[in-house]
Amino acid sequence: MKINPGSVKPVTPNGIQDVSNRNSSPRDTGSLPPTRDKVDINSVAAQLHQLERALNDVSIVDTARVDAIKQAISSGQFKVNSEVVADKLLASVKEHIFAHKG
Repeated sequence: MKINPGSVKPVTPNGIQDVSNRNSSPRDTGSLPPTRDKVDINSVAAQLHQLERALNDVSIVDTARVDAIKQAISSGQFKVNSEVVADKLLASVKEHIFAHKG
């Protein structure tokens, strides 16, 4: 594209904005009133927040069950069923293999 010297218009002071006044708000648009940000949390979000707080209070470990197993082990009454352990170990390995294949 060729620019001819006569086709370029000079910049006039009327087209320049004064930006030296830094006291005005960035939202100040002159005739428009300033707007305010609004955050609206609906009832579902509030319910989720309450549920999260309730779940934080729930224990992950059943301490009564752990104590009972400890007592059974220390007294010699705890019996390990090797077939159940082997079946659950194989199922866990299969699940792990299938999860990493795809």
